[in-house]
Amino acid sequence: MKNIRFAYAGLLLLLSLLWWLADPLLPDGYGYFALRTVLINYTGVLAIGVMSVGMMLALRPVRVEPLLDGLDKTYRLHKWLGITGLVVSVIHWLWAQGTKWAVGWGWLVKPERVPGPPLTDPVEAFFRAQRGLAESVGEWAFYAAVVLIALALSKRFPYRLFFKTHRLLALAYLALVFHSVLLTPFSYWTQPMGVVLALLMAGGSVAAAVSLAGRVGHRRKAVAEIEELVNFPDNRVLKVAIRFKDRWPGHAAGQFAFVTFSVEEGAHPFTISSGWQGDGRLFFLIKGIGDYTARLPELVHVGDLVTVEGPYGRFDFADGGVSGKRRQIWVGAGIGITPFIARLKALAVEPDGRKIDLFYSTAEPDDEFIGRLQRDAKAAGVNLHIVVSARDGRLDVDRICSAVPGWAEADVWFCGPGGFGQALRAGFVAKGLLETDFHQELFHMR
Repeated sequence: MKNIRFAYAGLLLLLSLLWWLADPLLPDGYGYFALRTVLINYTGVLAIGVMSVGMMLALRPVRVEPLLDGLDKTYRLHKWLGITGLVVSVIHWLWAQGTKWAVGWGWLVKPERVPGPPLTDPVEAFFRAQRGLAESVGEWAFYAAVVLIALALSKRFPYRLFFKTHRLLALAYLALVFHSVLLTPFSYWTQPMGVVLALLMAGGSVAAAVSLAGRVGHRRKAVAEIEELVNFPDNRVLKVAIRFKDRWPGHAAGQFAFVTFSVEEGAHPFTISSGWQGDGRLFFLIKGIGDYTARLPELVHVGDLVTVEGPYGRFDFADGGVSGKRRQIWVGAGIGITPFIARLKALAVEPDGRKIDLFYSTAEPDDEFIGRLQRDAKAAGVNLHIVVSARDGRLDVDRICSAVPGWAEADVWFCGPGGFGQALRAGFVAKGLLETDFHQELFHMR
């Protein structure tokens, strides 16, 4: 999380600094309307800047993953930027429209317009002539973006509809680029602010075009056939084993992929639950927690073709973190056990010499599922702790430390519900664990 916090704060600081160099905030003689103009410019720069970066991150850029510690963190930054763009755009709109309303209601008196020097630059003259169109396009694009971002943030909005409507944000973004190019103060374009804005909007526009064409992740997609389906009814988990018909580059334990079972439903992210043996086979363990995934056992069949895009993610069980520790504690809550199963499979083939304790916390135990997990843990030489909440109570830091006396010599890897992970992180840090030694997969991608 530290990397995306730095990236988020750094982007806002960079845009603010460049804007300040181009348009200092408080020169002498500022009145309300002059201040309004400056703040409209500032909020406009911030809004289109963060939206541009967010649009580029939507392409799932693999090269950015090492910098942001995985695609799950990249998507979290994408979400923050979307929310920031929404909030700043509302402020931008209020400065523009609110003042017009105040003038119309007689609360403010608009100063008389003083004619400026005649325009000699034909480009600037053209931009000035298009201001009315740019304002109208920007206003309607803003309304569309507000609705689409609000829908994307709503957990109640069905994923299959989110998958379709979220792409429309690319159209709204392109309209906002048109608005921004024509209404950005012309003097900006000859300064660093203008150069950075131009690069961001160019990158965002390319990303928007790729999204509208349905080409996001195109080069990382492969077609596979479902080979086996195993349903674990007690914990509502479905094992989907596939065999690739196309080339798959291989994956590391802890990575995930976007799987399309139905074109209408779109691609869903699922953690890969098996190690890679180079034989073109892998499997997913999918929890029935939503309307679609709950019905998946009825919808998919052996022999069906699926599209798999990936692999993504940096939940890679890397050696020892910054402290050089050679012991690990794994905590998988519910379906968060899946990356650990993949790692167990890999360790059974190639042990790494670490001492590992795996805690599997579940509210819905399935005997067959747990039996398979126990066999995998034994084959990998991993000490397994099963915690059934109805029987054993809630898993917490004290229970983990009691079961693993040498916990201070370990780094901790967690996958599961976000609130549970935050509680464990806070508890371990309070006991003296370095925050950098607690690794958490961000479970939600929207």
